Amino acid sequence: MTGLDSVGGPLYIGTGCFHRREILCGRRFTKDYKEDWDRGIKEKTLQCIDQIEEKAKSLATCTYEHNTQWGNEIGVKYGCPVEDVITGLAIHCRGWESVYINPPRAAFIGVGPTTLAQTILQHKRWSEGNFSIFLSKYCPFVFGHGNIRLRHQMGYSIYGLWAPNSLPTLYYVIIPSLGLLKGTPIFPEIMTPWIIPFIYVSFVKNMYSLYEALSHGDTLRGWWNGQRMWMVKRITSYLYGVIDTIRKLLGLSKMGFQVTSKVSDEDEAKRYEQEIMEFGTPSPEYVIVATIALFNLVCLVGGLSQIMTGGGNMPLNVFFLQVILCGVLVIINFPIYEAMFLRKDRGGIPFSVTLASIGFVMLALFVPII
Repeated sequence: MTGLDSVGGPLYIGTGCFHRREILCGRRFTKDYKEDWDRGIKEKTLQCIDQIEEKAKSLATCTYEHNTQWGNEIGVKYGCPVEDVITGLAIHCRGWESVYINPPRAAFIGVGPTTLAQTILQHKRWSEGNFSIFLSKYCPFVFGHGNIRLRHQMGYSIYGLWAPNSLPTLYYVIIPSLGLLKGTPIFPEIMTPWIIPFIYVSFVKNMYSLYEALSHGDTLRGWWNGQRMWMVKRITSYLYGVIDTIRKLLGLSKMGFQVTSKVSDEDEAKRYEQEIMEFGTPSPEYVIVATIALFNLVCLVGGLSQIMTGGGNMPLNVFFLQVILCGVLVIINFPIYEAMFLRKDRGGIPFSVTLASIGFVMLALFVPII
């Protein structure tokens, strides 16, 4: 968010934002604009209490916005699951800039998701809405062309491309591991110069991510948990976001708005405070998470056993990066294995989900790699 301050300001995301009333009413920014801080006071002094009461009654009715530009040119835009982002883009395109402020004392305090199901649902709506914006006339590169800077358009597109980011993520959590098990190399040998770009990108990306987290007061454990959650969201929420967006574009489904529940019982809240992942109920998303975790464990064990016993057929220098990648995926999925096989509380993964994931892993092992 802070990085966007230099190119026009961060996105309008959720609550915790201050807006000038004129901006929400559709006013464009002009160089001669000057805020009249006494305007509201002057207007109030000219109105009697009866007039104000009548206006308030009119505003509170369900028909106030009918046959007006509300939801289109005025106020928050309608017709999008992430109405805040598309509204903020329109405001930026009218010439206004925003500023990110994060004071030491919390300016706003709210309630966020405390279970994995709530998080997946919320990010599904966000990724679907942002991807819908990217594929619509409000695409930052189209709607923002000539109105905001290219770097600002790219900043918006980071969020717009959350959903399709699930596809390369799925590739990297499945194909290299399957190649390790099948004896098919995916990356260059460790001793060749062609391996340098892969190592460089992976190392720099993760080191910068860690530095950024620590410099903003996070802990090493918090950063690691964040990496796990990013992987989980990419293979569940964002994948569903891609599918639902395509279905909507093809006319196979209609846009819906699913409200994220942020209520949890005492046991769930306790596990949340202990940073223990909450599963509990059977869910297709949990099947995906459990299948990927179990699949990588099987591939790592099978691949390493072949490397240690296969002699020259599977040299380690050829499969080094695949071993590292698969090993990291296994380590990052430790809480998943714990929830599948060790935990006895209500927040563990249901047996039906574990059974389904085992079945899918067995099917995946028969998939050939060309």
